[in-house]
Amino acid sequence: MLKAILFDIDGTLVDSNEYHVLAWAEALHGAGHDFRLQTLHDQVGQGGDNFVRALLPDATDRDVEELSQAQSALFQRHYAHRLQPFAGAKALLERCREAGLEVMLATSANRETLDRQLEVLDARHLVDGWTGAADVGHSKPCPDIFEAALAKAGVEPQEALVVGDTPFDIAAAKKAGIRTVAVRSGLFPDAALGGAIAIYDNVAAILEGFDQSPLNPASGAAGRH
Repeated sequence: MLKAILFDIDGTLVDSNEYHVLAWAEALHGAGHDFRLQTLHDQVGQGGDNFVRALLPDATDRDVEELSQAQSALFQRHYAHRLQPFAGAKALLERCREAGLEVMLATSANRETLDRQLEVLDARHLVDGWTGAADVGHSKPCPDIFEAALAKAGVEPQEALVVGDTPFDIAAAKKAGIRTVAVRSGLFPDAALGGAIAIYDNVAAILEGFDQSPLNPASGAAGRH
């Protein structure tokens, strides 16, 4: 029986992927590395540990730390104030609570970014908890963040669903034994989201069709939307 929903935040509940890409582009450029924005977007959804090494396989631990800190500082300075929740994000969290589900947020973001996301969502009172980069050793696509969220929610993998927007959410959830419902708002093609049990345009679409969706404990739905 479904007992908990684990929501990714960036690109799922909050419109932020583009800003993360721009901050990464500037941080990498400052270190002498230039990439196409699409190349950077293809890695969004991972924390700095995996993001940097996907692009720079020979990066040292110090390189990863310095680039991650630079990206975070640039994101906070130039983009954090521009974050907005996707339409229906807060209402979907409320609907999940009304359905009797534990609601957890599970993100690769650091604490400063997570605090800003919670502020943007106005969701602290709507969720049962959250996990971020500070809670785990490795970011998505490693399963650590979702495993920590499961532990905090007190549920088994088969009793939870992940809602996310990137292939890294799906991969991390699969490693943790959790099914994923994907949204296209992170701007990944359906082919990249193929491991999800259902794909929606955005969280507003999930909310609109909630009663027939996999998020409704009473529906048992697993269709593709």
